Amino acid sequence: MNNYLLYTVMGVSIVISISLLIAFILLIFRYQKLYRAYDLFMRGKAAESLEGTITELKLQLQDLKSEDRANKDAIRALNRNQRSSYQKFGIVKYNAFKGMGGNLSFVIALLDYTNSGFVLNSVHSKEGCFIYVKIVDHGQTEVLLGSEEREALEQALGYVERQPDI
Repeated sequence: MNNYLLYTVMGVSIVISISLLIAFILLIFRYQKLYRAYDLFMRGKAAESLEGTITELKLQLQDLKSEDRANKDAIRALNRNQRSSYQKFGIVKYNAFKGMGGNLSFVIALLDYTNSGFVLNSVHSKEGCFIYVKIVDHGQTEVLLGSEEREALEQALGYVERQPDI
């Protein structure tokens, strides 16, 4: 009976050893496959390491952040400048005096973002050309406007459409 138990234990040990050997060989193959994938991942393109790629991306991100900050500052400066520039206009051509054709007299209204600016009136006559300026502050003037000046100002303010022939 002792021999029988000994042979049984030896048989089971051999089966377990062979099973462990097969499992070990399979694990070696899996390890090699994983190592190749890891090595390929770590090498990257042109033998760069993952650390080098991450460092390069971090530097690029810092550059982009500083460029973004500079662009935002430039846009703010442009917005400030644009608000103070003349961006609305109205123009009216007219005859200042009867008997003088050609609509040589004109009025131009130029306004900025806050509807402040001026109305320029050029009156053409036989004696010469006379230019008058009236200041506009937030869409209002301190002096009375003529009908052509009022029309040009209303065009600049967007109250009436511009004449298509000008």
